[in-house]
Amino acid sequence: MSNKRIVFEGSATAVATPFRNGAVDYEALGRMIDFQIEGGIKALLFCGTTGESSTMPDEEHMAVIRFGIEKTNGRVPVIANTGSNDTAHAIELSRLAEKAGADALLSVAPYYNKSTQRGLVAHFTAISKSVGLPIILYNVPARTVVNIDAPTIIELSGLPNIVGVKECNIFQTAEVILNTPGDFSVYSGCDDEVLQFMSLGARGLISVMSNIIPDRTQRITESYLTGRTSSAMNEFYSIYPLIKALGLETNPIPIKKALMFMGMATGDVRLPLVEMSGEHSEKLHFEMKNLGLV
Repeated sequence: MSNKRIVFEGSATAVATPFRNGAVDYEALGRMIDFQIEGGIKALLFCGTTGESSTMPDEEHMAVIRFGIEKTNGRVPVIANTGSNDTAHAIELSRLAEKAGADALLSVAPYYNKSTQRGLVAHFTAISKSVGLPIILYNVPARTVVNIDAPTIIELSGLPNIVGVKECNIFQTAEVILNTPGDFSVYSGCDDEVLQFMSLGARGLISVMSNIIPDRTQRITESYLTGRTSSAMNEFYSIYPLIKALGLETNPIPIKKALMFMGMATGDVRLPLVEMSGEHSEKLHFEMKNLGLV
């Protein structure tokens, strides 16, 4: 009988890491965390794709996770991204995050290596055995070049502490939900597909847009989970132009520009990412102004 921990239901924020002059701006990060929790968000993910973990040395990566845990102070669950394309490295980061007090881990499919599905099973099984924390898989083939196929997710769901998946491949979501335990959580990894995912049975969303609109993002998922689908749809379509504007360039470039427009952070990104173009910035600012965000 399955007895998996449900880390959260509703909306979680993949928190952007604010930089100032090349270093983490912890003062801004603290403000952002309070803003998220006050907005009703149900969990916070640190050092994911939106957090630019790919350009963060391990010491800095872990410092941000520790700060997030301390600042959050148990108000909502903290999910630490500890994925890597090197299994040993992923295990090391996972153990450090567990020791730091994270509530759960996010573990992305190994990128660049182009692992086979058997390799993915071996990779995630090794991580699972190394820690006691609940683990959410992260399937984002547009970035990793490899898909965690539905049969692989289904097999991994048999491990006691692999409790869910942040899924960006909606085409396999129904198969995953149908063939995994009822307490295995599927979360949309795409803001613009949240309604489709939830209509299939997803438990919520791990969001980028919630960095600037945590309250509205949470209202979408909460409305859907409580059967108020019309309210969820109305809220979603009211912000859809903003969602599209946040997709004009590679994440997290637009969301960091949006945070700058709101006066919450500088908007700095690390190379090889560069500042949002003028034309796209104007479009983003226009949509934010329409929603009263600036």
